Amino acid sequence: MLEHKSVLVTGGSSGIGRAIALRCAQAGADLAITYRKNQEGAEATARTIRQLGRRVEVLRLDVSRAEDIDRLVGRLGEAFSRVDVWINNAGADILTGEGGRLSRVQKLDLVLAVDVRGTVLASWAAVELMRKQGGGSIINMAWDHIDHGMEGENPGVYATAKGGVASFSRSLAREVAPHIRVNILAPGFIETAFGEEANPKFRQKVIDMTPLRRWGRPEDVAGAALFLASDDAAFLTGQMIMVNGGVVM
Repeated sequence: MLEHKSVLVTGGSSGIGRAIALRCAQAGADLAITYRKNQEGAEATARTIRQLGRRVEVLRLDVSRAEDIDRLVGRLGEAFSRVDVWINNAGADILTGEGGRLSRVQKLDLVLAVDVRGTVLASWAAVELMRKQGGGSIINMAWDHIDHGMEGENPGVYATAKGGVASFSRSLAREVAPHIRVNILAPGFIETAFGEEANPKFRQKVIDMTPLRRWGRPEDVAGAALFLASDDAAFLTGQMIMVNGGVVM
């Protein structure tokens, strides 16, 4: 499905990014993956990709830094003849670990820097690269509740950022068509670190509110990403696919 194509996945060291990278490799793509802190996780992802017989480049960067994005583009130009699919998966964690202990202003600043600024900078870079090579596909990550809303401080911060990503992506899709497609993935409750650490009552609450009666898995998001990256989605641009078991419809 992605034979002879090259795919970049930012934030490919764990969770959804890792699952997307592996699914693309299984579909025949060569990969570039990025990480900011989790080098061990990125190298583990790369080892699995190589075991699948695919080529992979591992790059460290902070997507919120314009100079890092410029360096990324240079490295991609050295490693690949073209980048067919650019997936902006990297995002700030404000729910677990150090991120969960930040003040609400610090959380806001972090998510705006990484999720919004990082996605915009990387998308601009992808467009410039893809215009030179004659086309490509960009996939950005939003959230299923951006239109529906969710009570709470963290959801409010997250909705602010991911709503911005979705709006930007739709505008960009109009700007760069017809040769470049831009689409959006909007995961819901997915069993990443947050889901794994959630208390049992909350975990059950999510299951009860989900028509498909389970938490999502990173592989569920990866399947949707593979579809958007493939030629099967050649007539889709500016669209948002919610991967959430039906919680928001």
